[in-house]
Amino acid sequence: MSASPFENERRRSPRIHLQVPLFIRGRDDAKETFMELAKTLNISAMGALIASPRPLVINETVTLTIPSPSMGASSMVPPSTPPIMACVKRQSHETDVYMVGVEFLNGLA
Repeated sequence: MSASPFENERRRSPRIHLQVPLFIRGRDDAKETFMELAKTLNISAMGALIASPRPLVINETVTLTIPSPSMGASSMVPPSTPPIMACVKRQSHETDVYMVGVEFLNGLA
């Protein structure tokens, strides 16, 4: 059994297995803007592995937004999560999804 290209790399920070739904916004090969619902498979302070229903463009910048449920008017809970800018670094096609490795432009740490 061969390892995927994502398993043989050295990491700058540890990744944790965490599935979080998110919206990806960017431009496709035809330079058309899109917004897709996807989810993380793992995440670190420097980047994430995302399962995406559409192929993304390598080296293209995308915006990741985590949907936030309405929690009322409490000042303890922010109304939304700020968007995260990321660069698409690698991608592989797995049956019906694309496994996309992104690097955050500003680390989360």
